[in-house]
Amino acid sequence: MTLGLDTAVGDGPQGPDGPEVPVGGASEELPAGWARATLGELGEWFGGGTPSKKRPEFWTNGTIPWLSPKDMGPDVLAATQDLIHEAALDEAPVKLVPAGSVALVVRSGILERKVPVTYVPFEVTLNQDMKAVVPYRGIDGRWLAWAIREREQYILENCRKRGTTVASLEVPWLMSAEILVPPHEEQLRITAEVERQIARIQAGEAAAGAALLNAITLSEQVTTQGSRGCLEQVELFSAPLPKADVDDGPIPDLPAGWKWSRLGEFASVVGGVTKDSKRQDDPRYVEVPYLRVANVQRGQLALDNVTTIRVPPEKAETLRLKCGDVLLNEGGDRDKLGRGWIWGGQIENCIHQNHVFRARVIGNEIHPKLLAWHANGFGKAWCDRNGTQSVNLASISLRKIKLLPVPIPPREIQEELVKTIELHLQNVAVARAMAESALAHAQDLRASLLHAAFTGALVPQNPADEPASALLDRIRAEQQAKAPRKRTARKPRTAPPGQEELPS
Repeated sequence: MTLGLDTAVGDGPQGPDGPEVPVGGASEELPAGWARATLGELGEWFGGGTPSKKRPEFWTNGTIPWLSPKDMGPDVLAATQDLIHEAALDEAPVKLVPAGSVALVVRSGILERKVPVTYVPFEVTLNQDMKAVVPYRGIDGRWLAWAIREREQYILENCRKRGTTVASLEVPWLMSAEILVPPHEEQLRITAEVERQIARIQAGEAAAGAALLNAITLSEQVTTQGSRGCLEQVELFSAPLPKADVDDGPIPDLPAGWKWSRLGEFASVVGGVTKDSKRQDDPRYVEVPYLRVANVQRGQLALDNVTTIRVPPEKAETLRLKCGDVLLNEGGDRDKLGRGWIWGGQIENCIHQNHVFRARVIGNEIHPKLLAWHANGFGKAWCDRNGTQSVNLASISLRKIKLLPVPIPPREIQEELVKTIELHLQNVAVARAMAESALAHAQDLRASLLHAAFTGALVPQNPADEPASALLDRIRAEQQAKAPRKRTARKPRTAPPGQEELPS
């Protein structure tokens, strides 16, 4: 799969790894006609606010877009889902931002990894987690949006507040971030070329994304159909399953010799440990690693961040995981219910928390992989139907998970069936790896493109363009002229005019 980037990126001076001018203008020499400025010098900054939800008239028959972080796409405005009434503009926190602004998110969990920013061609209002900058005359808004994207890594490393619950940017630090400014005409040339190249990259990303989705879907089909013996054309028969007080939904037919059974009939299923914060200092307790919902993914275990817990020795012994145990999530987001995978003994003396079930197959009734694959496929919809939902948490009870219907194949075919499924998965994994590699390459192309664009290597400089230094001098002069004059404080008098004390 090819993700094209035209040779224009390499038109400027090249080193062995790309343009010689470092990112962010750290070099002593600037491209011809360029100058340095801070983001705060390039436009007027606007804050946001939320109209009162207690005033329905502010949110009825609205015509003014109200942007929040959810509306931001990777390169452009993804959507404008909320409209407010102009009456809301009378509220102090809500300000109308002129068309042609650059909006960016300054408070959101997404700031842990990226800074959403976009050019907005129409009038908008913003929520309190966003800022907008309206460029001064001579600064192209679309160029400025791309320039901020190019500085994303610098902003994340140098402008993000530390120690806050939700990731956020320190706006004064953001406004003081320095960028390189080309002449106005070159800004337009850069923007046109960047957007032409980005369109090509996006086309490649769309193809790679579709291929990745197809690979994921095919992988799920292989495990779901394979765990029911349906990878090949076989005759299917109705297999009985006694009713239980759960919603099983449609029960698929099975090949000859297969049967339906409920999880608790052939596996020991237990919940995990609940952390007792008040007794973590108990000297009798032992410290052991334990798995949380985040560690138990669909079809794999994520063990790069496993925490520890102190529990009674007998609890550590009872819940110690053994190779072949199938781990299934009890709670979390609704789409996480029942997802899981098999413990392979990667960590000694590891146990599991109360939001993770452990199913230990009794008497080799079923291969653990067949059980895990089935739980991740059929079990996903089954747990969704039978789970419960609180305000922030979905869960399924131990009693109910024991009633999960599971297809049991004849023992003599199970090993060969697992090998067949894994062979199909290996073939799908090749296609998935290619798609993931293409998407990663697209990110590299974006970085290279923006690096070239904002170090003067993407489009040629034109000596006839007005230098950026002259443009910035004009902007600074105009803003200084608009600034209110500071009144000089007078020295306080000790007596009214005309009544000053005379020396004695």
